[in-house]
Amino acid sequence: MSNRVTRREFLETAAGTTALATQVSRAAPLERPNVLFILADDLGYGDLSCYGRPDYRTPVLDDLAGQGLKFTSAYAAAPVCTPTRCAFVTGRYPQRTEVGLHEPLTGRDLDKGLVPDHPTVASLLKANDYETALIGKWHLGWKPEFGPNRHGFEEFYGILSGAGDYFTHRSSDAKAPDLWENLTPVERVGYLTDVLSDRAAAFVTRPRTKPFYLSLHYTAPHAPWEGPEDAAIGHTSHGEGPMTDGGSLKVFASMMKSMDAGIGRVLRALGRAKLERNTLVIFTSDNGGERYSYHWPFSFQKLYLNEGGIRVPAIVRWTGVVPVGRVTEQPAITMDWTATILSVTGTKPDPGYPLDGEDLLPVCRGARPLYDRTFFWRTQSRDAARVGNWKYLKDSGNERLFDLSVDPGEKNDLRSQRGPVFEKIRDQYLAWNAQMLPRRPPA
Repeated sequence: MSNRVTRREFLETAAGTTALATQVSRAAPLERPNVLFILADDLGYGDLSCYGRPDYRTPVLDDLAGQGLKFTSAYAAAPVCTPTRCAFVTGRYPQRTEVGLHEPLTGRDLDKGLVPDHPTVASLLKANDYETALIGKWHLGWKPEFGPNRHGFEEFYGILSGAGDYFTHRSSDAKAPDLWENLTPVERVGYLTDVLSDRAAAFVTRPRTKPFYLSLHYTAPHAPWEGPEDAAIGHTSHGEGPMTDGGSLKVFASMMKSMDAGIGRVLRALGRAKLERNTLVIFTSDNGGERYSYHWPFSFQKLYLNEGGIRVPAIVRWTGVVPVGRVTEQPAITMDWTATILSVTGTKPDPGYPLDGEDLLPVCRGARPLYDRTFFWRTQSRDAARVGNWKYLKDSGNERLFDLSVDPGEKNDLRSQRGPVFEKIRDQYLAWNAQMLPRRPPA
Protein backbone atom coordinates (compact mmCIF):
# COMPACT_ATOMS: atom_id res chain seq x y z
CA MET A 1 0.00 0.00 0.00
CA SER A 2 1.39 3.41 -1.00
CA ASN A 3 2.25 5.82 1.75
CA ARG A 4 1.68 8.87 -0.52
CA VAL A 5 -1.01 11.18 0.81
CA THR A 6 -3.95 11.35 -1.56
CA ARG A 7 -4.96 14.49 -3.40
CA ARG A 8 -8.13 14.80 -1.31
CA GLU A 9 -6.19 14.35 1.92
CA PHE A 10 -3.75 17.08 0.97
CA LEU A 11 -6.57 19.50 0.20
CA GLU A 12 -8.20 18.78 3.54
CA THR A 13 -4.89 19.29 5.28
CA ALA A 14 -4.36 22.64 3.53
CA ALA A 15 -7.83 23.64 4.69
CA GLY A 16 -6.89 22.89 8.27
CA THR A 17 -8.37 19.44 8.89
CA THR A 18 -6.84 18.42 12.21
CA ALA A 19 -7.66 14.73 11.83
CA LEU A 20 -5.27 14.37 8.92
CA ALA A 21 -2.40 16.36 10.41
CA THR A 22 -0.87 13.36 12.18
CA GLN A 23 -1.28 11.13 9.14
CA VAL A 24 0.38 13.68 6.88
CA SER A 25 3.32 14.13 9.21
CA ARG A 26 4.12 10.41 8.92
CA ALA A 27 3.67 10.24 5.18
CA ALA A 28 5.95 10.46 2.17
CA PRO A 29 6.29 13.80 0.30
CA LEU A 30 2.98 15.31 -0.76
CA GLU A 31 1.93 15.70 -4.37
CA ARG A 32 1.60 19.45 -4.08
CA PRO A 33 -0.16 21.33 -6.86
CA ASN A 34 1.44 23.54 -9.44
CA VAL A 35 0.03 27.07 -9.68
CA LEU A 36 -0.58 29.09 -12.85
CA PHE A 37 -1.74 32.62 -12.07
CA ILE A 38 -2.73 34.62 -15.16
CA LEU A 39 -3.23 38.37 -14.86
CA ALA A 40 -4.62 40.46 -17.71
CA ASP A 41 -3.90 44.19 -17.85
CA ASP A 42 -6.78 46.70 -17.99
CA LEU A 43 -9.31 43.98 -18.81
CA GLY A 44 -12.81 45.27 -18.13
CA TYR A 45 -15.47 43.17 -16.42
CA GLY A 46 -17.34 42.43 -19.63
CA ASP A 47 -14.39 42.02 -22.00
CA LEU A 48 -14.67 38.21 -22.20
CA SER A 49 -17.55 36.81 -24.20
CA CYS A 50 -18.51 34.61 -21.24
CA TYR A 51 -18.97 37.86 -19.27
CA GLY A 52 -21.06 39.53 -21.93
CA ARG A 53 -18.78 40.97 -24.62
CA PRO A 54 -20.99 41.07 -27.74
CA ASP A 55 -18.63 41.92 -30.62
CA TYR A 56 -15.94 39.19 -30.48
CA ARG A 57 -15.37 35.80 -28.88
CA THR A 58 -12.81 34.56 -26.34
CA PRO A 59 -13.27 30.80 -26.72
CA VAL A 60 -10.31 29.68 -24.61
CA LEU A 61 -11.25 31.70 -21.54
CA ASP A 62 -14.92 30.83 -22.07
CA ASP A 63 -13.94 27.16 -22.01
CA LEU A 64 -11.79 27.74 -18.93
CA ALA A 65 -14.83 29.16 -17.15
CA GLY A 66 -16.85 26.13 -18.25
CA GLN A 67 -14.17 23.85 -16.83
CA GLY A 68 -14.19 25.54 -13.43
CA LEU A 69 -15.75 28.39 -11.49
CA LYS A 70 -16.61 31.87 -12.75
CA PHE A 71 -16.81 34.74 -10.24
CA THR A 72 -19.27 37.57 -10.84
CA SER A 73 -18.30 39.64 -7.77
CA ALA A 74 -14.51 39.63 -7.99
CA TYR A 75 -12.62 42.86 -7.39
CA ALA A 76 -9.22 44.34 -8.00
CA ALA A 77 -7.52 45.84 -4.95
CA ALA A 78 -7.16 49.14 -6.81
CA PRO A 79 -8.40 50.76 -10.03
CA VAL A 80 -4.88 51.03 -11.48
CA CYS A 81 -1.83 48.82 -12.14
CA THR A 82 0.85 49.25 -9.48
CA PRO A 83 -1.30 49.10 -6.33
CA THR A 84 -3.14 45.96 -7.44
CA ARG A 85 0.09 44.20 -8.38
CA CYS A 86 1.52 45.18 -5.03
CA ALA A 87 -1.58 43.73 -3.34
CA PHE A 88 -1.25 40.41 -5.13
CA VAL A 89 2.49 40.01 -4.65
CA THR A 90 2.33 40.87 -0.92
CA GLY A 91 -1.15 39.55 -0.16
CA ARG A 92 -1.93 42.79 1.65
CA TYR A 93 -3.76 46.04 1.01
CA PRO A 94 -1.54 48.20 -1.21
CA GLN A 95 -1.85 51.10 1.24
CA ARG A 96 0.32 49.15 3.69
CA THR A 97 3.41 49.72 1.53
CA GLU A 98 4.88 52.91 0.10
CA VAL A 99 5.03 51.61 -3.46
CA GLY A 100 1.34 50.74 -3.27
CA LEU A 101 0.54 54.44 -2.91
CA HIS A 102 1.74 55.17 -6.45
CA GLU A 103 -1.06 55.30 -9.03
CA PRO A 104 0.94 54.03 -10.82
CA LEU A 105 4.75 54.09 -10.81
CA THR A 106 6.03 56.15 -13.73
CA GLY A 107 9.33 56.94 -15.38
CA ARG A 108 9.81 59.68 -12.77
CA ASP A 109 9.82 57.11 -9.96
CA LEU A 110 13.09 55.35 -10.70
CA ASP A 111 14.06 55.33 -7.01
CA LYS A 112 10.76 53.79 -5.89
CA GLY A 113 9.79 50.15 -5.67
CA LEU A 114 8.80 47.23 -3.49
CA VAL A 115 11.34 47.11 -0.66
CA PRO A 116 13.65 44.09 -0.90
CA ASP A 117 12.88 42.63 2.52
CA HIS A 118 9.10 42.41 2.12
CA PRO A 119 7.90 38.77 1.86
CA THR A 120 5.99 37.95 -1.30
CA VAL A 121 3.95 35.08 -2.64
CA ALA A 122 6.99 34.08 -4.70
CA SER A 123 9.55 34.29 -1.88
CA LEU A 124 7.31 32.25 0.42
CA LEU A 125 6.73 29.59 -2.23
CA LYS A 126 10.40 29.49 -3.13
CA ALA A 127 11.24 28.86 0.54
CA ASN A 128 8.69 26.04 0.40
CA ASP A 129 10.65 24.36 -2.42
CA TYR A 130 8.61 25.63 -5.35
CA GLU A 131 10.12 26.64 -8.68
CA THR A 132 9.03 30.25 -9.19
CA ALA A 133 8.80 32.38 -12.32
CA LEU A 134 7.25 35.63 -13.52
CA ILE A 135 6.64 36.00 -17.23
CA GLY A 136 5.25 39.38 -18.21
CA LYS A 137 4.70 42.70 -16.50
CA TRP A 138 6.18 43.63 -13.10
CA HIS A 139 5.57 47.39 -12.56
CA LEU A 140 6.80 47.42 -8.96
CA GLY A 141 10.17 49.06 -9.48
CA TRP A 142 12.95 49.37 -12.05
CA LYS A 143 16.13 48.96 -10.00
CA PRO A 144 17.42 45.42 -9.40
CA GLU A 145 16.74 45.71 -5.66
CA PHE A 146 13.07 46.33 -6.48
CA GLY A 147 12.80 43.71 -9.22
CA PRO A 148 11.20 40.27 -9.45
CA ASN A 149 14.46 38.37 -8.93
CA ARG A 150 14.92 40.10 -5.58
CA HIS A 151 11.39 39.15 -4.53
CA GLY A 152 11.45 35.38 -4.83
CA PHE A 153 11.10 34.85 -8.58
CA GLU A 154 13.94 32.60 -9.65
CA GLU A 155 13.16 33.46 -13.25
CA PHE A 156 11.88 36.68 -14.78
CA TYR A 157 11.11 37.30 -18.43
CA GLY A 158 9.13 40.40 -19.28
CA ILE A 159 8.88 44.15 -18.81
CA LEU A 160 9.52 46.23 -15.70
CA SER A 161 7.47 49.29 -16.67
CA GLY A 162 3.74 49.90 -16.84
CA ALA A 163 3.35 49.34 -20.58
CA GLY A 164 5.47 48.52 -23.58
CA ASP A 165 5.13 48.73 -27.32
CA TYR A 166 3.98 45.33 -28.56
CA PHE A 167 6.52 45.25 -31.39
CA THR A 168 9.56 47.26 -30.31
CA HIS A 169 9.21 46.16 -26.65
CA ARG A 170 10.20 49.65 -25.55
CA SER A 171 8.74 51.20 -22.43
CA SER A 172 5.85 53.55 -23.10
CA ASP A 173 6.99 55.49 -20.05
CA ALA A 174 10.76 55.76 -20.23
CA LYS A 175 10.96 55.31 -24.02
CA ALA A 176 13.73 52.77 -23.47
CA PRO A 177 14.17 49.05 -24.28
CA ASP A 178 12.19 47.11 -21.70
CA LEU A 179 12.30 43.39 -22.35
CA TRP A 180 14.34 41.57 -19.73
CA GLU A 181 15.55 38.09 -18.97
CA ASN A 182 16.29 38.27 -15.26
CA LEU A 183 18.63 41.27 -14.95
CA THR A 184 19.70 41.36 -18.60
CA PRO A 185 17.96 43.36 -21.36
CA VAL A 186 17.19 41.16 -24.37
CA GLU A 187 15.97 41.70 -27.91
CA ARG A 188 13.32 39.47 -29.42
CA VAL A 189 11.32 39.72 -32.61
CA GLY A 190 7.61 39.25 -32.21
CA TYR A 191 4.31 40.55 -30.89
CA LEU A 192 4.71 40.85 -27.12
CA THR A 193 1.60 38.85 -26.22
CA ASP A 194 2.84 35.97 -28.37
CA VAL A 195 6.36 36.25 -26.97
CA LEU A 196 5.05 35.93 -23.41
CA SER A 197 2.64 33.12 -24.25
CA ASP A 198 5.30 31.06 -26.00
CA ARG A 199 7.72 31.52 -23.14
CA ALA A 200 5.07 30.42 -20.64
CA ALA A 201 4.15 27.36 -22.70
CA ALA A 202 7.81 26.35 -22.80
CA PHE A 203 8.14 26.89 -19.04
CA VAL A 204 5.28 24.61 -18.02
CA THR A 205 6.57 21.72 -20.15
CA ARG A 206 10.12 21.70 -18.79
CA PRO A 207 11.29 18.60 -16.94
CA ARG A 208 11.36 19.32 -13.22
CA THR A 209 11.57 17.57 -9.90
CA LYS A 210 9.46 19.96 -7.85
CA PRO A 211 6.18 21.82 -8.33
CA PHE A 212 6.09 25.22 -10.00
CA TYR A 213 4.43 28.56 -9.45
CA LEU A 214 4.17 30.65 -12.61
CA SER A 215 2.77 34.18 -12.70
CA LEU A 216 1.89 35.04 -16.29
CA HIS A 217 1.19 38.77 -16.33
CA TYR A 218 0.13 39.91 -19.78
CA THR A 219 0.38 43.52 -20.88
CA ALA A 220 -2.77 43.02 -22.97
CA PRO A 221 -5.14 44.67 -23.51
CA HIS A 222 -3.40 47.72 -21.99
CA ALA A 223 -2.53 50.57 -24.33
CA PRO A 224 -0.79 51.14 -26.70
CA TRP A 225 -3.62 49.56 -28.66
CA GLU A 226 -1.81 47.45 -31.24
CA GLY A 227 -3.03 44.22 -32.74
CA PRO A 228 -0.72 41.52 -34.14
CA GLU A 229 -1.51 42.56 -37.70
CA ASP A 230 -0.54 46.20 -37.03
CA ALA A 231 3.19 45.55 -37.42
CA ALA A 232 3.07 46.24 -41.14
CA ILE A 233 1.70 49.74 -40.65
CA GLY A 234 3.97 50.63 -37.74
CA HIS A 235 1.10 51.26 -35.33
CA THR A 236 2.96 52.58 -32.30
CA SER A 237 2.40 55.13 -29.56
CA HIS A 238 6.02 56.21 -29.27
CA GLY A 239 5.68 59.15 -31.59
CA GLU A 240 4.42 62.58 -30.65
CA GLY A 241 1.06 61.52 -29.19
CA PRO A 242 0.34 60.16 -25.71
CA MET A 243 0.15 56.43 -25.07
CA THR A 244 -3.65 56.44 -25.18
CA ASP A 245 -3.86 57.78 -28.73
CA GLY A 246 -5.11 55.56 -31.53
CA GLY A 247 -6.73 52.18 -31.43
CA SER A 248 -10.24 51.08 -32.30
CA LEU A 249 -12.78 48.46 -31.31
CA LYS A 250 -11.39 46.28 -34.09
CA VAL A 251 -7.82 46.62 -32.80
CA PHE A 252 -8.95 45.91 -29.23
CA ALA A 253 -10.73 42.77 -30.40
CA SER A 254 -7.58 41.64 -32.16
CA MET A 255 -5.51 42.17 -29.00
CA MET A 256 -8.02 40.18 -26.96
CA LYS A 257 -8.12 37.33 -29.46
CA SER A 258 -4.32 37.17 -29.39
CA MET A 259 -4.22 36.92 -25.59
CA ASP A 260 -7.01 34.34 -25.56
CA ALA A 261 -5.19 32.22 -28.15
CA GLY A 262 -1.92 32.56 -26.25
CA ILE A 263 -3.52 31.35 -23.04
CA GLY A 264 -4.83 28.44 -25.06
CA ARG A 265 -1.28 27.49 -26.04
CA VAL A 266 -0.20 27.59 -22.41
CA LEU A 267 -3.14 25.44 -21.28
CA ARG A 268 -2.52 22.93 -24.06
CA ALA A 269 1.11 22.77 -22.95
CA LEU A 270 -0.12 21.87 -19.47
CA GLY A 271 -2.17 19.09 -21.04
CA ARG A 272 0.77 17.75 -23.05
CA ALA A 273 2.81 17.67 -19.85
CA LYS A 274 -0.05 15.77 -18.15
CA LEU A 275 -0.24 18.47 -15.46
CA GLU A 276 -3.86 19.58 -15.87
CA ARG A 277 -5.13 17.63 -12.87
CA ASN A 278 -2.39 18.88 -10.61
CA THR A 279 -2.38 22.57 -11.53
CA LEU A 280 -4.48 25.30 -9.97
CA VAL A 281 -5.24 27.89 -12.67
CA ILE A 282 -6.46 31.38 -11.71
CA PHE A 283 -7.31 34.07 -14.25
CA THR A 284 -8.23 37.66 -13.42
CA SER A 285 -7.44 41.34 -14.21
CA ASP A 286 -5.55 44.08 -12.37
CA ASN A 287 -8.37 46.65 -12.72
CA GLY A 288 -11.21 47.77 -14.96
CA GLY A 289 -10.72 48.61 -18.60
CA GLU A 290 -10.38 51.81 -20.58
CA ARG A 291 -11.99 53.36 -23.65
CA TYR A 292 -12.63 50.18 -25.63
CA SER A 293 -13.74 48.00 -22.72
CA TYR A 294 -17.25 46.77 -22.04
CA HIS A 295 -18.33 47.32 -18.42
CA TRP A 296 -22.06 46.71 -18.49
CA PRO A 297 -23.93 46.81 -16.13
CA PHE A 298 -21.39 48.86 -14.18
CA SER A 299 -20.44 52.53 -14.33
CA PHE A 300 -17.12 54.25 -15.04
CA GLN A 301 -13.78 52.56 -15.76
CA LYS A 302 -10.12 52.30 -14.75
CA LEU A 303 -8.95 54.93 -12.20
CA TYR A 304 -12.41 55.18 -10.60
CA LEU A 305 -13.71 53.34 -7.53
CA ASN A 306 -17.12 52.82 -9.09
CA GLU A 307 -17.76 49.19 -9.96
CA GLY A 308 -16.53 49.65 -13.52
CA GLY A 309 -13.07 50.55 -12.24
CA ILE A 310 -12.63 47.67 -9.79
CA ARG A 311 -15.06 44.82 -10.65
CA VAL A 312 -13.14 42.31 -12.79
CA PRO A 313 -13.55 38.86 -14.28
CA ALA A 314 -12.09 35.94 -12.33
CA ILE A 315 -11.98 32.25 -13.20
CA VAL A 316 -10.62 29.32 -11.17
CA ARG A 317 -9.96 25.87 -12.60
CA TRP A 318 -8.51 22.87 -10.81
CA THR A 319 -9.48 19.70 -12.60
CA GLY A 320 -10.92 17.12 -10.24
CA VAL A 321 -11.03 19.57 -7.32
CA VAL A 322 -13.15 22.56 -8.38
CA PRO A 323 -16.53 21.48 -9.80
CA VAL A 324 -17.03 22.39 -13.44
CA GLY A 325 -19.41 24.84 -15.03
CA ARG A 326 -20.36 26.77 -11.92
CA VAL A 327 -20.91 30.50 -11.36
CA THR A 328 -20.58 32.16 -7.96
CA GLU A 329 -21.55 35.56 -6.61
CA GLN A 330 -19.04 35.16 -3.78
CA PRO A 331 -17.24 38.51 -3.30
CA ALA A 332 -13.47 38.17 -3.77
CA ILE A 333 -10.53 40.55 -3.98
CA THR A 334 -6.97 40.43 -5.30
CA MET A 335 -5.38 39.47 -1.96
CA ASP A 336 -7.62 36.40 -1.76
CA TRP A 337 -5.76 34.81 -4.67
CA THR A 338 -2.51 35.19 -2.73
CA ALA A 339 -4.02 33.59 0.38
CA THR A 340 -5.55 30.79 -1.68
CA ILE A 341 -2.28 30.00 -3.46
CA LEU A 342 -0.36 29.86 -0.20
CA SER A 343 -2.99 27.67 1.43
CA VAL A 344 -3.31 25.06 -1.31
CA THR A 345 0.46 24.74 -1.57
CA GLY A 346 0.84 24.28 2.19
CA THR A 347 2.88 27.48 2.45
CA LYS A 348 2.73 29.52 5.63
CA PRO A 349 2.53 33.32 5.44
CA ASP A 350 5.14 35.40 7.22
CA PRO A 351 3.69 36.12 10.70
CA GLY A 352 5.21 39.60 10.63
CA TYR A 353 3.16 40.49 7.55
CA PRO A 354 -0.35 39.10 8.07
CA LEU A 355 -2.41 38.61 4.94
CA ASP A 356 -5.47 40.71 4.17
CA GLY A 357 -6.95 38.06 1.88
CA GLU A 358 -8.76 34.80 2.60
CA ASP A 359 -8.41 31.27 1.24
CA LEU A 360 -11.25 30.81 -1.25
CA LEU A 361 -10.69 27.14 -2.02
CA PRO A 362 -13.57 26.00 0.23
CA VAL A 363 -15.89 28.27 -1.78
CA CYS A 364 -14.38 27.09 -5.05
CA ARG A 365 -14.90 23.45 -4.07
CA GLY A 366 -18.48 24.10 -3.05
CA ALA A 367 -17.67 23.16 0.54
CA ARG A 368 -18.60 26.59 1.93
CA PRO A 369 -21.72 28.61 1.12
CA LEU A 370 -21.58 32.25 0.05
CA TYR A 371 -20.70 34.66 2.83
CA ASP A 372 -20.49 38.43 3.19
CA ARG A 373 -17.18 40.21 2.85
CA THR A 374 -15.86 43.66 3.74
CA PHE A 375 -13.45 45.37 1.33
CA PHE A 376 -11.89 48.82 1.30
CA TRP A 377 -10.33 50.92 -1.44
CA ARG A 378 -8.53 54.25 -1.49
CA THR A 379 -6.91 56.37 -4.15
CA GLN A 380 -5.42 59.84 -3.97
CA SER A 381 -8.86 61.40 -4.41
CA ARG A 382 -11.47 58.70 -3.77
CA ASP A 383 -12.62 56.33 -1.01
CA ALA A 384 -14.83 53.25 -1.13
CA ALA A 385 -15.97 50.26 0.88
CA ARG A 386 -18.14 47.23 0.21
CA VAL A 387 -19.81 45.68 3.26
CA GLY A 388 -22.11 42.85 2.28
CA ASN A 389 -24.13 44.29 -0.58
CA TRP A 390 -23.71 47.89 0.57
CA LYS A 391 -21.24 50.16 -1.24
CA TYR A 392 -19.89 53.37 0.29
CA LEU A 393 -18.34 55.78 -2.20
CA LYS A 394 -16.70 59.16 -1.69
CA ASP A 395 -15.68 61.10 -4.78
CA SER A 396 -14.78 64.82 -4.86
CA GLY A 397 -16.11 65.16 -1.33
CA ASN A 398 -19.48 63.71 -2.29
CA GLU A 399 -20.38 60.70 -0.11
CA ARG A 400 -22.97 58.20 -1.32
CA LEU A 401 -24.43 54.80 -0.45
CA PHE A 402 -25.61 52.13 -2.90
CA ASP A 403 -27.25 48.72 -2.62
CA LEU A 404 -25.35 46.62 -5.15
CA SER A 405 -27.87 43.78 -4.97
CA VAL A 406 -30.41 45.89 -6.85
CA ASP A 407 -28.29 48.76 -8.18
CA PRO A 408 -25.00 47.44 -9.60
CA GLY A 409 -24.71 50.57 -11.76
CA GLU A 410 -24.60 52.79 -8.64
CA LYS A 411 -27.35 55.12 -9.83
CA ASN A 412 -29.57 55.42 -6.74
CA ASP A 413 -27.95 57.11 -3.74
CA LEU A 414 -29.55 55.77 -0.54
CA ARG A 415 -27.57 57.84 1.94
CA SER A 416 -30.55 59.89 3.10
CA GLN A 417 -32.91 56.90 3.30
CA ARG A 418 -30.47 54.58 5.08
CA GLY A 419 -28.58 56.97 7.34
CA PRO A 420 -27.59 54.45 10.06
CA VAL A 421 -26.18 52.04 7.45
CA PHE A 422 -24.25 54.87 5.81
CA GLU A 423 -22.77 56.03 9.14
CA LYS A 424 -21.75 52.51 10.14
CA ILE A 425 -19.96 51.76 6.88
CA ARG A 426 -18.25 55.14 6.78
CA ASP A 427 -17.00 54.53 10.34
CA GLN A 428 -15.66 51.14 9.26
CA TYR A 429 -13.86 52.78 6.36
CA LEU A 430 -12.34 55.46 8.60
CA ALA A 431 -11.14 52.81 11.07
CA TRP A 432 -9.49 50.87 8.25
CA ASN A 433 -7.96 54.00 6.74
CA ALA A 434 -6.40 54.93 10.09
CA GLN A 435 -4.36 51.70 9.91
CA MET A 436 -2.99 52.43 6.45
CA LEU A 437 -0.14 54.68 5.37
CA PRO A 438 -1.24 58.27 4.72
CA ARG A 439 -1.83 59.43 1.17
CA ARG A 440 1.13 60.75 -0.75
CA PRO A 441 1.40 64.54 -0.80
CA PRO A 442 0.08 66.11 -4.01
CA ALA A 443 2.62 66.31 -6.80
